[in-house]
Amino acid sequence: MTLASVELVEQQTVFKAWTPAIPSIVFDTYWRFATERQEIFYRRIKNSNGPWTEDSILQTYKFTNAYRASDRVSQYLIREVIYKGEQEPKEIFFRIILFKLFNKIETWELLMSELGDISYSNFSSEKYGKILTDAMRNKITIYSAAYIMPSGSSTFGCNQKHRNHLKLIEMMMEDKVYELISKARNMATAFTVLRNYPTIGDFLAYQLVTDLNYSKLTNFSEMEFVVPGPGAKSGIKKCFKSLGGLTDIEIIVRVTEKQNQEFERLGLKFNKLGERPLQLIDCQNLFCEVDKYSRIAHPEIDGSGRTRIKQKFKPLNKKINYFFPPKWGINSFFDYEHRNIP
Repeated sequence: MTLASVELVEQQTVFKAWTPAIPSIVFDTYWRFATERQEIFYRRIKNSNGPWTEDSILQTYKFTNAYRASDRVSQYLIREVIYKGEQEPKEIFFRIILFKLFNKIETWELLMSELGDISYSNFSSEKYGKILTDAMRNKITIYSAAYIMPSGSSTFGCNQKHRNHLKLIEMMMEDKVYELISKARNMATAFTVLRNYPTIGDFLAYQLVTDLNYSKLTNFSEMEFVVPGPGAKSGIKKCFKSLGGLTDIEIIVRVTEKQNQEFERLGLKFNKLGERPLQLIDCQNLFCEVDKYSRIAHPEIDGSGRTRIKQKFKPLNKKINYFFPPKWGINSFFDYEHRNIP
């Protein structure tokens, strides 16, 4: 049997395993990308000096981690926002929503420097709004570019987007959304509560409920609910020649459930986050990242129509002492000396 015929048999086996969906060449890249991106994560912990990979695309462009919770902004949220400060449900909820609506570490630290303490007990949309307005006058960017936030002006009537979002927080706190979220039976119910508020669409509601679930407020499994964003949908389109009638959600669920078989099929050793396998949110994110990666690696395969990767990789050289939600039981793998890191 020739090498070409062996490859054909292997490809046919992959197709059969994913019936009725039909994978493309990008599907194998998905798993290789996940493995190498996770290796980069561990290499950077062990050695602050790069390069951390021989992959020229990963050296050049910015990609998120294989695990969402490992990313710099998520780590800051977990360590500095969620688990610092009062642990009453309303205070936890307030801090998370305030941080995530801007999703920018520098904005949080600006508010901290001006206020000394960020809590609902001292919250004033006017006071917070003035601080952010002054920052904008000084040409300071207060929103992350990670996702686009609708202005909310048609609902709240303010000329400045950030003032509308502060009004949104006021509305949610007055409605005691934190109580509804803490009593929700599952992630889908909590998602629906958030989705019902102005300016919060499907993708943002899913991101917010995931962030809230890092806290003591809820204890949902990240394997029970997923909402694919636009980037993930484009990545799925590239990874599969046909979905065979399956939905994007069903594809993400199947991919997450079959991760061990797929790594084994390709002879890849994937170093998990402690003992935690990839969750639905992680595999959803990986589709988004592979959509970007394949613009360079597989330019012939179209997804969203985009052909360039905008953000270049620029290491910040800031050490992160990794800390994950204690309920996950994986922090012992990330002690400050990193003795337990594979």
